[in-house]
Amino acid sequence: MKLLFVGDVVGRAGRQLLSRCLDRLVDRHAVDFVVVNGENAAGGFGLTEDVVREFRKLGVHVITSGNHIWDKREFAAQLDRFDDVLRPGNYPEGAPGRGLGLYETSAGIKVAVINLEGRVFMNNLDCPFRLADQYLASLPDDVRVVMVDFHAEATSEKMALAHYLDGRVSVVVGTHTHVPTADEHVLPGGTAYQTDVGMTGSRDSVIGIRKEIAVEKFVTQLPARFEVAKKDPVLCAVLVDIDESTGQARHIDRIMEVAE
Repeated sequence: MKLLFVGDVVGRAGRQLLSRCLDRLVDRHAVDFVVVNGENAAGGFGLTEDVVREFRKLGVHVITSGNHIWDKREFAAQLDRFDDVLRPGNYPEGAPGRGLGLYETSAGIKVAVINLEGRVFMNNLDCPFRLADQYLASLPDDVRVVMVDFHAEATSEKMALAHYLDGRVSVVVGTHTHVPTADEHVLPGGTAYQTDVGMTGSRDSVIGIRKEIAVEKFVTQLPARFEVAKKDPVLCAVLVDIDESTGQARHIDRIMEVAE
C-alpha cells in the first residue's frame, strides 16, 4: 500500500496549496491513505472544526498534530469528538483527545496511526518511548501497518525513537521544525524514516511566519505578534510504499510541490 504523509500545514497558504496538490499526488502515486499534520493549519496556530471539515473534503484520512493543538482552546476541549484528529498521546492523563487511532483503507487494509511529542527542548511530558511500547502492545494482531508522527525538536531524539521502533512500525516521521531533512531511508528492520518532513506553507518566511516580524523579534528581543506568511508556498511530504502483509516499508520518497 502507498501512504502519503504531508508535513505541518501552516495557515491559509498551506491549506490552499494542499487543496491544489493533493488530488494530483493521490492519483499520480496511487495513494491508499493520507495523513496530514494540521497543528498550524488554522491561522498558523491550532485547528478548528471548519479546517477539519475542509481536510476531510480533500480526502485526508487522519490529521495529526503537536504542541500547537491546544492553541484554539474551544476546539482543543472537544478533541474527544474527532476520531480522525490525533494529538500527542504523551500528555498527562485527563487531557482531551487521543494519540492512537485505528483506521482502514478503502481496500480493507488496517492502519494504526500514533502521534507522540518529544521532550528535548520541549514540554516535560510522559515518556514517548514507553508510551509507544504500550500503544503497540494494545494493537490487534491483524494490524500490520503502523505510522508514527513524532513531533519533536531534537534530531537525536527523533533518530533514537526511530531506531527503538525499527521493525515494529512501518513509518516514523518527524514534524515540528518545518524544515525538510534529506535523510529519508528505510532502516534495517524495515521502518521508513525521515527526521523532519518539513512544512506546507510559505518559503518566503521564517518557518511559516512573516520574515519581517521574526527578524525584528530576533534583533530586538521584544515580544511580537506572529503572522502567517503567504508568498511562495511549498508542500513537503513523504510517500511510503509498505508491504501490507508484513508492515515493513519497501521505500520512502521525499516530495516537494510548489505553487504553479
